[in-house]
Amino acid sequence: MPARATAPGSVAVIGGGIIGLAVALRCIETWPATPVTVFEKESGVARHQSGHNSNVLHCGLYYKPGSLKARLAVTGIREMVEFCQQHWVPHERCGKLVVAVTDEETPRLRELEARGIANGLSGLRWLGPEALREIEPHARGVAALHVPEEGITHFPSVCEAMAAEIRRRGGEIRLSAEVRGLRETDGCWRIQAGEADASAAFLFNCAGLQCDRVLAQTGLRRNSRIVPFRGEYFELSDEGAGLVRNLIYPVPDPKFPFLGVHFTRMILGGVEAGPNAVLATAREGYTARDFAARDLLDAFSYPGLWRFLAKYPRMSAYELYRSLSRAEFLRSLQRLLPEIEERHLRKGMAGVRAQALAPDGTLVQDFDYVLRSNALHLINAPSPGATASLAIARHLVGLLREN
Repeated sequence: MPARATAPGSVAVIGGGIIGLAVALRCIETWPATPVTVFEKESGVARHQSGHNSNVLHCGLYYKPGSLKARLAVTGIREMVEFCQQHWVPHERCGKLVVAVTDEETPRLRELEARGIANGLSGLRWLGPEALREIEPHARGVAALHVPEEGITHFPSVCEAMAAEIRRRGGEIRLSAEVRGLRETDGCWRIQAGEADASAAFLFNCAGLQCDRVLAQTGLRRNSRIVPFRGEYFELSDEGAGLVRNLIYPVPDPKFPFLGVHFTRMILGGVEAGPNAVLATAREGYTARDFAARDLLDAFSYPGLWRFLAKYPRMSAYELYRSLSRAEFLRSLQRLLPEIEERHLRKGMAGVRAQALAPDGTLVQDFDYVLRSNALHLINAPSPGATASLAIARHLVGLLREN
């Protein structure tokens, strides 16, 4: 049956970040006659995760083969590059190095290489110390993996291009329209948002840092919980930036559930160093001073957080220490780039990961969603969520078509 014949009567998308906008755009492409409305609580799009990240185009190196994250990262980067080309968004496939600093790290680097091959990446190259320095002269390590498909872009500009395309095709984006209430009546969603109410036949929850709360507004139980981890960056001075050509990453520590601090050349100029991963005291807390009692109570009343802290006590304490100690942050960076000095560092931006935490204290690793007859809730879409946003949207809209 043609997709248009099975189109929903109208679609509401909660969240004006990159995935919410991508979902709205895919809905309009799939059902041109269907009214599509995006509800965004801020005064502009991309004000949270989509505007507070490293702007790296990830190609699927790290993710478990066969997982949804791996499949959508590989297709997603290609779709994102094509979108950037079509809409004149700055981007570059500059490649990156994942560097093994010690011999003990080389087996894990080999595992990454095998994952990348299994996920369909092309052009992966194993490098020795001399070949490593040909690409990044100031980096130091015993081996490295060159990943040529990785790149950089500017995701806020991607979001602005998506928003413009949504409006051009007849979709609506309501800004300053925080969803305060959701009620299902006779198969239709009644939405209280901003100063005006609305209705829709189908609901996409792409609310990022608030997605589990939106899920609860619809009457469903939160089986996992968003626990915010702040990632802090330094920017390098011009002299420090001269030590980095493109992207330099460490080999991830299997005892640590995040990638570790790294160096990222930015598409608009300059180089960032970071991020760490410290528990934030607010879901939208981009500085250590930001505090939201509701968010803190929500996190610390959740048994999953306490189990996470019990699993990773040293890591959690170390991340807090590194957040407070510029010298320790510098030491982490010097493992990859020994010539970097304290004078090269100046305070940069910070982001907050919308990371779902399971009740047993494990981080939800794959993209995760809850599908109902008239709603789809995207519960977990951390990195590479921005890179894979168009592929994620295609997958979610495909689920709606199938159901």
